This record gives sequence, structure tokens and C-alpha cells, in this order.
Amino acid sequence: MSTQTQSPSIALDYVKTIGIVNNGLNGRGFANPYDTAVDSDGNIYVLNRCDPARASAIRVGVCNLDEEYLREFGRGNGSGDGQFIWVVAMALGSGNRLFITDEYNHRVTVYDTGGNYLSHWGVAGSGDGELNGPAGIAIDSTGSVIVVDQHNSRVQKFTDDGKFIAAWGSFGSGEGQFNLPWGVAVDGQDNVYVCDWRNDRIQKFSNDGEFLAAYGEPGYGEGQFQRPTGVAVDPEGFIYVADWGNERVQVLGPDGGFQLLLHGEATVSKWAEDYFASNPEEKAERDSANLKPDLPSHLNTPYHVSSQTEPYFWGPVSVTLDSQGRLYVAETNRHRLQVYRKR
Repeated sequence: MSTQTQSPSIALDYVKTIGIVNNGLNGRGFANPYDTAVDSDGNIYVLNRCDPARASAIRVGVCNLDEEYLREFGRGNGSGDGQFIWVVAMALGSGNRLFITDEYNHRVTVYDTGGNYLSHWGVAGSGDGELNGPAGIAIDSTGSVIVVDQHNSRVQKFTDDGKFIAAWGSFGSGEGQFNLPWGVAVDGQDNVYVCDWRNDRIQKFSNDGEFLAAYGEPGYGEGQFQRPTGVAVDPEGFIYVADWGNERVQVLGPDGGFQLLLHGEATVSKWAEDYFASNPEEKAERDSANLKPDLPSHLNTPYHVSSQTEPYFWGPVSVTLDSQGRLYVAETNRHRLQVYRKR
């Protein structure tokens, strides 16, 4: 379901669901998707983190809104050229390049959108230009690469070939401080928005790191967060937040005020329809299952509700906007994307 409980200034319509769990090592489907990027041709790049049992299948899968599975690329689990261990996020830059963070290898890996490995950069450490668990990544209008340096409690800015430009932030809960920061986005004025994960808030900075504002506080109510992981900002300044610990997406206004709440309303994807057509016994099991059960009173946390309510988000880890105003929510626990469109 979706609810709009305060402002009539924004509404999102559900479009569709894309995805099915991929239990193999390649082919159509997702395995713990963590992030998406969408190019100008409408190709959707899905970053599959994969669980330890399928670590060799870490990859980027490419599909489109019509659910055609186009290709995939990546060189699996490891520290060699083009390999990953714990991928987190990606951003699409100029020259059709995808910049992908790897929090285990402490680096950024660059592919082109055709799937060709180009380079990687970053070394472990806490000095200028060094990384410790890079997480969110974004590209500003100048082509500079903004990286959330998670365990160093800071944000760093680099050239697109990895040369250090600037850094800001320190550990703590004050203005401009972080506690395990995660996702990041830039707006049309190149302001930087950071998901301050353990402080349960979004912080806004100028492009050179001046603190501008903080939005949110710990909690379950409107405008409150539990471990936000992803953020995106549209051309009108609306702020979309993957409120991961609350199993939902929230939309804030340009001033940070609460606007809209999404719990998810997934339907069966084309890929799942194809699977059920070939496996009618599983389709029959699904048809007889209660996908939206009434839960006992002690199972009332967001996690319990979402894990038992199939249309809802379960593990909404990132939010991505395309040029047409569509919102893509990556659900790592149900191996799918839910797509919405701004009305």
C-alpha cells in the first residue's frame, strides 16, 4: 500500500515489480540486489551483492522496464581486476561508466555500461584519499565522485580517476558528524545528502562540505528513521529515503518536512509469471497461501510485518530515480525492484 498523510504536493503511483530470486550463478533474476542505476536508454543496472553461498555470482545484471533481461557482467568474488567481495552501491558517470563501491576491498571499481572492466582505485586506510568500507557513491555535475567513507565517519570527494579532492566529517552525533554513514545523493545544485545510518537521520551539505541541515530522528513515526540506507533527490527537491530499519520508503519535502510514506505494493513480475507457468504446482501453492496474514500481536515490528506480508518492502536498501521521474526501490530480501512514478 501507499499512504500520503500530510501534503498533497506529491503523489507516487505504483508501476510494476521486476525480479525473481536467482538461485544459480547467472541468468535472469537477482540475488540480494543492493542498488540500481538507469541510463538514458532506459537500461536498468542492478548490483547483486549475493549471500556467501553465492559469492562467486556477484555481478551487475542489466534489464529494462519491459523486463527483458539483456546481459550481465562482473568477474565474481575476489580482489582481482573487475572482482568484488562486498559490493554496496553504484553511480552512473560520464562516458557511460559505472562506479561501484566494494566495502571489503576498500575501493571503487569502474566498468563501462557494456560490461567492460576499466579500472579500480582506492587503498585501505584513514588518510586523505584512503578508504575504510566505502559505501554510498554519487557523481556531481562536474564529474567529481562523492564517496561515503563508512568506517572513517566521513565523506570524500575524488576526481573520476580516484585523485583526492576533499573530505569532511568525523565520528559523533553533532552537526557534520557521522556514525556509520551509508547512502549518498546530490541534488541539482550539487548539494550532498548523506544517510547517517546509526544516527537515524539525513544530513545535507554544500558541495564543499559545509553543513546545511539535518532531517529526521530515531523512531517509527512520519519523518523518523530507523537506519536509513539510501537517498535520492528529484529536480523539484523532494528527498526520497530508503528507511531500511522501518521497512519503508519516505519522501520528504525540499525543507525536510514529511510528505509521503510507502510500504510497498508488489505484484508478480513477468519473470515470476513465466516461472509459475512452468511450475504449476508452485503456482497452486502460492494461490492457496495467505500473502497478507493477520499477525499475532507480539509480531508487530516492521521487520515481522514486512517479512510476512509479501507485497510489502522487505529490506528496501536503496532508492534510485530515472530521468522520467520513476522511482526504483531495491529490496534485497525479496530479490526484486518495485517501481513507482511521480504523478
